Amino acid sequence: MKIGQRIVWNQQVQRSRTFLNNKPDIIILCHKEGTCKLIDVAISGDRNVVKTAAEEILKYKDLTTDIQRMWNVKAKAIPLIKEQIEPCQYQLENT
Repeated sequence: MKIGQRIVWNQQVQRSRTFLNNKPDIIILCHKEGTCKLIDVAISGDRNVVKTAAEEILKYKDLTTDIQRMWNVKAKAIPLIKEQIEPCQYQLENT
């Protein structure tokens, strides 16, 4: 980990206003570069991974705007989506 970089997970972001989506899975804050990455991990139950990724970005839009204003950094939401359908079905059928 670089100096001036902070990684937190499973932690709420203290905000000036109350919102439902203020707890991304991972937050990477780099003071030296002036950036903040909000990473949200999800497993898509259907094959529409692009739609799920767009929903994750939209979910944290207000949070990224607040972080940019409060912490004076450039914030970005990054969704990590994994498609998971067939392995679960296969395991249930073969047990």
